[in-house]
Amino acid sequence: MSIQRSKQRIIQMVIVLFGISFLTFLLVYLSPGDPAEIMLTECGNIPTPETLTQARKDLGLDRPFLIQYGSWLKGVVTGDMGMSYSFKVPVFQKLLSCFIPTVALAVSSLLLMIVVSIPLGILSAVFHNKLLDYLIRGFSFIGISIPSFWIGLVLLRIFGVNLGWVSVSGGTADIRSLILPAVTLALAMSAKYTRQVRITVLEELNKDYVMGARMRGISGNKILLRHVLPNVLLPLVTILGLSFGSLLGGTAVVEIIYNWPGLGNMAVKAIACRDFPLIQGYVLMISLLYMTINILVDLSYPLIDPRLRENES
Repeated sequence: MSIQRSKQRIIQMVIVLFGISFLTFLLVYLSPGDPAEIMLTECGNIPTPETLTQARKDLGLDRPFLIQYGSWLKGVVTGDMGMSYSFKVPVFQKLLSCFIPTVALAVSSLLLMIVVSIPLGILSAVFHNKLLDYLIRGFSFIGISIPSFWIGLVLLRIFGVNLGWVSVSGGTADIRSLILPAVTLALAMSAKYTRQVRITVLEELNKDYVMGARMRGISGNKILLRHVLPNVLLPLVTILGLSFGSLLGGTAVVEIIYNWPGLGNMAVKAIACRDFPLIQGYVLMISLLYMTINILVDLSYPLIDPRLRENES
């Protein structure tokens, strides 16, 4: 990626982040419910009108929308995302404490998905329209049809309730508690990406260079390993990058089922409590991570395919 293109991408990131932050702040501001009342009620008190007025003033909720947004944006630029209404800790500290478990869950599930979907997809393409292909495609169809929350509940019932291998209550981020959430996400993704790998490999196997290599007497394994798989890497890297970004911000259902202390679980609680600073910080963080991953994926293309370096030069 050239320097000029890098600058353009950074400018685009800043503009997009500004737009996302403004839209999110506006939607949260317009949402029903009073954060001050929710916060006081959770403390076990019945708030009086005077208490509510003072709480709104302390939280800055009595000011106009643009002033609230400008104050928050100024704090973000200076490294202060404010204080969480519900958790009573700095927003950045809370996001960081939940970010690490989410990354551990995302990386684990992504690795498991790669181990399952790539070999199955390749086998399905190599044995096209044969018994093994039909079995793998059947597995993919069933996997896509089953929602991830149902898989999570079944696994939790078997390994948590019946066998007692894991704690049903959850709440910890140790390796033992990580296994079932990672397997749940990996199974849900593997069905979809097995089909994607199969389609990509089939497209390469039907190209002229593969037929030419076969006519020259090159074995099928050499063609697959030396020619087909390198050409398949580019679309697979794109898919994996997008999947990793989605996992960082889209694992709320699985995290809630297993009570995993990650960003998704935290975000749901923040929304329920109308925790404006935490919701805004979460959306901004996920947006920044997603765009950063996309840039890293773009940067990896020339490393995977040298022909792209020649085109840029």
